[in-house]
Amino acid sequence: MNPLLDFSALPRFSEVTPEDVVPAIEQLITEARATIAKVESSEAVTWANVVEPLQDATERLGRAWGAVAHLNAVVSSPALRDAHNAALPKVTQFFTELGLNKALFARYKTLAEHAASLGDEERALLHHELRDFRLSGVELEGAARERFAAIQELLADTQSRFEDNILDATNGFTLDVPVLELDGVPEDVIATAIAKAKEAGQPDGMARLTLQAPCYLPVMQYANSRSLRDRMYRAYSTRASDQGDSKFDNSEHVETIMALRAEEAGLLGFKSYAEFSLVPKMAKSPAQVFEFIRDIARRARPFAERDLAELKAFAASELGISDLQSPDVMYASEKLRQKRYAFSDEELRQYFPEDRVLAGLFRVVQSIYSVQIVEGEASAWHDDVRFFEVQDAAGKLIGEFYFDLYARDSKRGGAWADSARNRRIKRGKLQTPVAYMTCNFPAPVGDKPALFTHDDVITLFHEFGHGLHLLLTEVGTLGISGFGHVEWDAVELPSQFMENYCWEWDVLTHMTQHADTGEPLPRELFEKMIAAKNFQAGLGALRQMEFALFDMRLHAEGKPADRDTVLRLLNDVRAEVSVIQPPAYNRMPWSFAHIFGGGYAAGYYSYKWAEVLSADAFSRFEEDGVLSPVAGAAFRKEVLARGGSRDAMTNFVAFRGRPPTVDALLRHNGMVAQ
Repeated sequence: MNPLLDFSALPRFSEVTPEDVVPAIEQLITEARATIAKVESSEAVTWANVVEPLQDATERLGRAWGAVAHLNAVVSSPALRDAHNAALPKVTQFFTELGLNKALFARYKTLAEHAASLGDEERALLHHELRDFRLSGVELEGAARERFAAIQELLADTQSRFEDNILDATNGFTLDVPVLELDGVPEDVIATAIAKAKEAGQPDGMARLTLQAPCYLPVMQYANSRSLRDRMYRAYSTRASDQGDSKFDNSEHVETIMALRAEEAGLLGFKSYAEFSLVPKMAKSPAQVFEFIRDIARRARPFAERDLAELKAFAASELGISDLQSPDVMYASEKLRQKRYAFSDEELRQYFPEDRVLAGLFRVVQSIYSVQIVEGEASAWHDDVRFFEVQDAAGKLIGEFYFDLYARDSKRGGAWADSARNRRIKRGKLQTPVAYMTCNFPAPVGDKPALFTHDDVITLFHEFGHGLHLLLTEVGTLGISGFGHVEWDAVELPSQFMENYCWEWDVLTHMTQHADTGEPLPRELFEKMIAAKNFQAGLGALRQMEFALFDMRLHAEGKPADRDTVLRLLNDVRAEVSVIQPPAYNRMPWSFAHIFGGGYAAGYYSYKWAEVLSADAFSRFEEDGVLSPVAGAAFRKEVLARGGSRDAMTNFVAFRGRPPTVDALLRHNGMVAQ
């Protein structure tokens, strides 16, 4: 049997071949269309003969396609990419047709008219589905309807190719340098670079650098060679742009994506794509988002200006860098942090071996949510992948998840979490959820375990927060379990909430162990970490607001998005909110996958929006005890368990007892008047 067609248990990831993709997807689409035809012709309009059969058919297709898309992101190959891109228009066309299906829309409206006889979950799903039908163009007619359908296919294809170009441009760059030029770079990074050079046939004494995070970031942070940092920064900041290899240039894709989005929104009667994007979010209008972004930027700017002034003065007096430039910022910042707080990220990294970190993460989750996490075995896509079960206190299965933590050439950059199978009660039988969490941390080198920076640990906790949202849901209705139909600007609440635990002494003492000595993190070093926690918080906040304002203005103003216009807009945004001006060759938007490839278009502000929610939510744990099972039970019940069955603000108020305020965020970030 084609492994993509087996839904009897966990996905058979290790057995999937590129040749399986198109036949499986075509068969599932054919079956789903047959189900739709049957639903359309049914006389009685009931939940059992409309919603349930549609959910059965679309879930099978969604799970198979989700596995394909996931494999293409984590073990990409030319053959798999070709298979993915061959199936993508078929999947897009099917779901576009589904959203445009007037007969199904009419049946859902009929069900909604008799919703009083349904449960809360069913009514919530109908509300979301009817809204999505309208946003999918179901009420369009004639040429507008045909054009809307065509736009969906073009957008899906172009966004996929945008991300392909980033991966190819990242993997396509190597820089061979003498090992002596890596003075200051951590030993394990140098060892990996030497090994790569040898694999490529380079002579002894050479090292091969790449733009993948485990190489690029340490070089920018620690390399004493300013020339090397300049070369690496230029390569990274011009990836997939007109300033780099022309075959990976995303310029045309950016223009196409923006034009299609503007046209899509116009067909539905919206003034801009930003208005269209905000319909299913907590924020109600672009104006509200602009006000939020600019308010945070205004509050952060004095702190950012102070941060930059201190950094420039230090670079000039201590490093001999009188003209601090963008390629110097990470390096000078690390040197300043080391001098001010007497520790380095590299020193701290020795205390965070993988197994100890995972044990500490699981201890937090088990303490506050009264669950157990047990390692298990499952078919996976790579030997590095680990698999775990989440059980209740009695050992009953709640859900399962995969960890894929290391960077590799065939893997998309960044970190993310997603669902392989959603929780569902199907005709009285429980289907437990399955999630995967993906990161790009350095792999083990030699006899040493994988060692994580503290930022890596924060990333891991963040993604596990997303995973918990999927795994601890108690909703049994497909489409609103997990983070299904959760407002996009609230999806980051559970993930950012988990980040807070990375700064708690009672947590770190149970998740640190020096790689050489076996000693836990010393209290003195912890105190230095806390003192350094808000180091350059102002600069960090302004950088987020730069991205958020650029994204929202780009999608709200509706101007043609040719290269020059995008650059002018970016420069305008930087002039308004930034205190560091990157070089003219910087092409950040051309690799801004969040908004041109992912789901954050006109939604990048969500990170900071949700950070307000998460800081305020964690403040209850600060009051009750950071590992309080009482507060944990309330957070699980009112937030994690609810999925899309209730709006996010209602969830928050039910947990916190009041609406959120920005005070906790400002306090956590040290951006309060002294």
